[in-house]
Amino acid sequence: MLVGAAGAGLLVGCSSGGEGSDAAGGGASKVDKARARVVRDSEELVERYDAVIAAHPDLAALLTPLRAEVVRHARAFGGGKSAGKGSPSPSGSPSPSASASASPSSSPVPEDPKAALAALGAAERKLADRRAKALLEVPGEVARLMASVAAAGAGHAYLLTEGAK
Repeated sequence: MLVGAAGAGLLVGCSSGGEGSDAAGGGASKVDKARARVVRDSEELVERYDAVIAAHPDLAALLTPLRAEVVRHARAFGGGKSAGKGSPSPSGSPSPSASASASPSSSPVPEDPKAALAALGAAERKLADRRAKALLEVPGEVARLMASVAAAGAGHAYLLTEGAK
């Protein structure tokens, strides 16, 4: 959980209103697209967390704090429509199978809890890698915030795979 606290601290430090000056000029559409992508990816990841928690309620204590951070990542980039509603824990999930198929990008949740954690960790790792590459294409403040979110995602991936053993 130390990774989570550090990631939250980085988000607070990096989320000041300075990105407007970086986004001014011709790069604004690139910045807007990058922000929208981070929001969309984070909201899809929240859906994956919800599906795993619904399928494996015993994992809720481990996953709920990580899920809450992913919600904060979406909010930091201006999102929060679906990820930010309600509490940081899943709600309104009628069944694991309904939750697992809530998003076209999500795959079914493995029946084995360790496999479910590994799949969620792989999704976090893939997203962190993609964000690390994308931050090179955005200016200053947005790049710093994206780097913080990518680092938090890498920490989540570790906790979900190595840390959960």
